[in-house]
Amino acid sequence: MSTNKVYYIPHQATWPVIGTAGLMMMLAGFANYLNGAPIGSKMMVLGLIIFIIMLAGWFTLQANESESGMYSTKVGISYRMGMMWFIFSEVMFFAVFFSALWYSRNLSVPWLGGEGIGGATQEFLWPDFKAIWPTNGPGKVGGEFEPMGAFGLPLLNTLLLLSSGVTVTWAHHGLLAKNRDQLIKGLAATVALGFAFVACQAMEYHEAYKEMGLTLGSGIYGSTFFMLTGFHGFHVCVGAIILSVVLFRSWKGHFQPENHFAFEAAAWYWHFVDVVWLGLFIFVYLI
Repeated sequence: MSTNKVYYIPHQATWPVIGTAGLMMMLAGFANYLNGAPIGSKMMVLGLIIFIIMLAGWFTLQANESESGMYSTKVGISYRMGMMWFIFSEVMFFAVFFSALWYSRNLSVPWLGGEGIGGATQEFLWPDFKAIWPTNGPGKVGGEFEPMGAFGLPLLNTLLLLSSGVTVTWAHHGLLAKNRDQLIKGLAATVALGFAFVACQAMEYHEAYKEMGLTLGSGIYGSTFFMLTGFHGFHVCVGAIILSVVLFRSWKGHFQPENHFAFEAAAWYWHFVDVVWLGLFIFVYLI
């Protein structure tokens, strides 16, 4: 619990500047890489190393400040409000891609097929276009492919993420009950399930590209499929890394029932990832 009664303000904030430098170097390196410059890949690696150093340094600083009781109740409220707004921004981020999927499947494709106000559109653009989903575009510009089914790896990934939501909640109950062993076991299980999800998704992508002909270039279906599942997989990877840091801190004896915002933030983020995947499984795989 905090012993500080005033709102703590850091005197120096050097880590954000270092992190920005790392991100800019990665971006510049990626631009050079796309343009064939030999230095591009080296700049990307160096920028990534700088960014990882920033994360390690900033997380360590924050953990030390929190455990030393420097944060007041108002600081805790600020952290929680910041995390809430961050998750809200992530909700809006995925809402855009879900909207693109809905618009393409329920409006654009039917219009191109001649439904509703799209009669003239079909006549002038592609008279022979068939409004079916999934589509590879007029004239099969997306090539021949097999759509991804809901069962198999997608269903397994759903079970993995739902189970991880249970284990992180179990870990939280262990923390509130001052049961350190339950906390660590629950977090370890959650991290393992998270990385198992990422591994299964990598297998799914390999199968899609090598055996099903389903790629980012497979028309609007391939684009929306990989954009939604790919960004979600990235979020799962980030969440698993965050939970790994929380697990390490828990093993070091950090967090108490009255002071464990870092754990709460990681758990909120993980539950958000779970909910997004349920939406993905229903609207991308099942429907």
